[in-house]
Amino acid sequence: MITPAGVAWRASVSAGWYECRVSLTVQSALASLPMPREWTWRVVVRPRRRTLGIEVQEDGGLLFAVPPDADPQAVADAVLARLSRLADEVSSRKRRGGQPIKALVGGAGFAYLGRHHRLKVITAEPGRRVRLHQGWLELPDTGSPHQGARLIAEWYAARGSRWVTARVAPLAERTGVTPREVVVRELGERWGACAPDGSIALHWALMQLPTSLVDLVLVHELTHLKVPAHGAAFRHRMRMVLGDLESLERRFALAEPDLWRGAV
Repeated sequence: MITPAGVAWRASVSAGWYECRVSLTVQSALASLPMPREWTWRVVVRPRRRTLGIEVQEDGGLLFAVPPDADPQAVADAVLARLSRLADEVSSRKRRGGQPIKALVGGAGFAYLGRHHRLKVITAEPGRRVRLHQGWLELPDTGSPHQGARLIAEWYAARGSRWVTARVAPLAERTGVTPREVVVRELGERWGACAPDGSIALHWALMQLPTSLVDLVLVHELTHLKVPAHGAAFRHRMRMVLGDLESLERRFALAEPDLWRGAV
């Protein structure tokens, strides 16, 4: 007799085998393309994807994300059509020392508070702005990648500022401080900053992270309003608010290198 658990296990094994086969057939099709020998790339099957996704990794490697029903030849044709642009992106990534780079094309992945969305480039018309709509991050087509990146960064900053303003109150209370204001904006190489007047700023790129990791940076800056130096007293106060501090710090260290900061 097959139990429900047995059926689920068989379904899982079957799905895993099928995804593995799709991955291998797509890899075979891509291997026939005239990609430079020094490029590194891999294929992953993502059940929720409906179209091909191409990501340039931190080290300049390529990740091809395909749906379970991907047509290997169609994937190869799509990659072939983009080889010239991909060559520029890989070269640019390596020159920038690993800073994540995004191509602002339809289907590119963007995260907001840990949830992943796909970019939809829409016709630029009066009144249209960057927004999340029906699961897509809509970007009016400016014709300029750098202008588009600036608009997305401004969207992260504006939406993030509204979110963090509502988020900060309970964390500030548990930390024992009252910040003058908390804003999200461009901070260059810093993830957070606090001023002598009690103001706190977070980098807009943090809004890509899950809320628990944004909390980590926020509590860090809130604690600085009470304890200026990084010492035992500082970490003790942070642990009073974040009991899993070390775990959050490890997760942040892993996520940080992949945060997009506007490079295109």
